[in-house]
Amino acid sequence: MFPKEWLSAKPIESFSTSVSAPANIAFIKYWGKKGPQLPANPSLSLTLSESRTLTEIDFKLQNKLSVELWFEGKRAESFEKKTLDYLISLSQSIPVLGQYHYKIQSQNTFPHSSGIASSASSQAALALCLSQLMARATHTGVDWNVASSLARLGSGSACRSLKGSFVVWGETSRVPGSSDEYGLDVTKLIHSSFHNAKDCILISSSKEKEVSSRAGHGQMKEHPFAQSRFVQARENFSQMWDGLLKGDWEKVGELMEVEALTLHALMMTSNPGYILLEPSSLEIIRLVRLFRKESGVPVYFTIDAGPNIHLIYPESAHAKVEPFVRHELIRFTENGNGVIWDQMGLGAK
Repeated sequence: MFPKEWLSAKPIESFSTSVSAPANIAFIKYWGKKGPQLPANPSLSLTLSESRTLTEIDFKLQNKLSVELWFEGKRAESFEKKTLDYLISLSQSIPVLGQYHYKIQSQNTFPHSSGIASSASSQAALALCLSQLMARATHTGVDWNVASSLARLGSGSACRSLKGSFVVWGETSRVPGSSDEYGLDVTKLIHSSFHNAKDCILISSSKEKEVSSRAGHGQMKEHPFAQSRFVQARENFSQMWDGLLKGDWEKVGELMEVEALTLHALMMTSNPGYILLEPSSLEIIRLVRLFRKESGVPVYFTIDAGPNIHLIYPESAHAKVEPFVRHELIRFTENGNGVIWDQMGLGAK
């Protein structure tokens, strides 16, 4: 999986870099693993533009691996331990990574752990920083597929936040070149009507989730509906792929909503079951469906592993969606102003 040059790389004395990596929102959900951080079904996501993690790392050569992590100006010991464990695991394959002190400073442009894929953006940023270090140490360029694989080992969905606007992760016969190992940029294949797609994120709650996504994935191992879900996900992927190729917003939107509600149904029917949606989440969903029925505006909802609602719609519908959000939906958000206006992005930089 890693370039052979990495396995025998010699350390450099010091190196500093910074990366801005986006969150992504999955249209077809990844929920359940096989093997070492591999997906049980293919997923497809839209890379965002404004919801990002900004990470700076100073690498300093020393005799052992250590991590100092600051998140939004405060020492973050829980993140520090997770990052240390991740780097220790990587150093077993890439020994040079075990010879640095990592001083990491990170911040988000959106609430952490509230269901806007903060692990995806943060792990994507970290993986690209590591890829830059290894490119410098081996006098090579950054391989985006390798960077995506590095990100996947920290957080599965992070592999979809490195490059591209529409990304497929998981091997499927419908998409040549797709892989379980890394995310594949498929933007050029997607119908132009989906380009510049908008995502209005309605924050029902910015509180940290009661159950992490990692724990939720773990529950899928014994879930009574797991195998049926993986069959459903593949069928939904195939149908949505047809819609994305043809520019069929209605088909894509309907499947997007099915996927979102299925994700939360799986959480509720886990053992033990849990509910991440808030009453305000359900009211927003009801009003979105009513607005679409009455107005004909192609605006659809999806939800990540949290309470917050993403409204996905074409750029041409923004003039009608914006006043609807401001007049009807914003009052159901946190503090009456919990809205992030986002859109299709281009990946990490």
